[in-house]
Amino acid sequence: MYKIIYMKADYEPWWKFEGWESTIVSEHNFDTKEEYDSALHELLEDFRKRYEHEECREGKYYAFWSLDEREYCEACEDDIQIFHGIILEG
Repeated sequence: MYKIIYMKADYEPWWKFEGWESTIVSEHNFDTKEEYDSALHELLEDFRKRYEHEECREGKYYAFWSLDEREYCEACEDDIQIFHGIILEG
């Protein structure tokens, strides 16, 4: 089985901090590698059009972001960057 996880958080997906699962926006499971590859290709193309910046680590973690997408953090009293993360399993 193959899985694509989309998360949205104030950190990149490779950190997987405790409780990171609460940042999951969607999960998609695929029975075949072909379906998985096709869905991944579509998702990456879409994110590359929507976000200015991209970084990939270990071939299974993708982070996308735009500098203007920030949220105020009361604890740190500053604006923090929001990241759209893709995690690949399978």
